Amino acid sequence: METSKNTTAFYFLAWSSFAISFLGVGVGLALMEAEWAVKAFFGMSYLFSVSSCFMVAKVVRDKQEEQSIINKVEKAKTQQLINKYTDPTD
Repeated sequence: METSKNTTAFYFLAWSSFAISFLGVGVGLALMEAEWAVKAFFGMSYLFSVSSCFMVAKVVRDKQEEQSIINKVEKAKTQQLINKYTDPTD
């Protein structure tokens, strides 16, 4: 399995941008001149969008990892067949 090639700076950028955007929406909702029901709807919609993005990213990553494992197994089986039917003295 491959190890992660992301740097500490990349992780910092990802999490800090997430935190800033999350806080920005929270402040925007708090300062918005609207009824609490409208603010709650926008807040709930934002949280649903964020959680959906995380879910899609996880599903895509899991599918890629699954395909990587399948490819390794198929490559090993192919190599085993090649070794079985070829003469190593050639």
